Amino acid sequence: MSENIPENTPENTPENTVPEEHKRSIRSFVLRQGHMTAAQQRAIDTMWPQFGVDFQEAPLDLNRAFGRDNPKVLEIGFGMGVATVEIAKRLPDTDFLAIDVHGPGVGNILKLIEEEHISNIRVMRHDAVEVVEKMLEDGSLDGIHIFFPDPWHKKRHNKRRLVQVPFVEKLLPKLKSGGYVHMATDWEEYAVQMLEVLSSCDSLQNTAADYAPTPDYRPETKFEARGKRLGHGVWDLVFRKK
Repeated sequence: MSENIPENTPENTPENTVPEEHKRSIRSFVLRQGHMTAAQQRAIDTMWPQFGVDFQEAPLDLNRAFGRDNPKVLEIGFGMGVATVEIAKRLPDTDFLAIDVHGPGVGNILKLIEEEHISNIRVMRHDAVEVVEKMLEDGSLDGIHIFFPDPWHKKRHNKRRLVQVPFVEKLLPKLKSGGYVHMATDWEEYAVQMLEVLSSCDSLQNTAADYAPTPDYRPETKFEARGKRLGHGVWDLVFRKK
């Protein structure tokens, strides 16, 4: 998420910080160092057994993971988890599988889950591409959220963006008919790319003429509010699977 990128930026993050197994044509992240606070580490130590999901090369029973048969939404890249927790509070009857690899963010979302007494989030710290490929069964999701993914704004880095046709083609089988994809970005050129990618998928239908009004469940982040005050735009896209 662009509002939660640590000090190292995409263009000065050495490629060799990415483990060999993740040097692939599609990946959902770039590993960056970040300071883990004592509270975040304590949250991981104490909350992971209940709210964490370890990666496995086998399908995940989502109903069993959440202990109920309710709508399931995948969120890829939750940053520090503030918006994710707020969405979970606004939609208590929906379960959220939230994936990120940034350690302090994982610790922080678990800390917020404890503080806010949230029960409808499960957290994974792993490459979302592998989770989609190995752990999610076809037709298992009611929604997919990708909010403020890394824009890779330099032209030579555009190919590293997550939202491209090959990755979306991996995601769509996991969605039920009638399920939705909701993306948001504060980078206009990336918004255009997202719209082109999603519009190219025959199984998806745009819910708006182009960009959608921000749904009530997605809160405005501090970063987003600051950007708007400076005249920056934010674009939401909501497509449904036919």
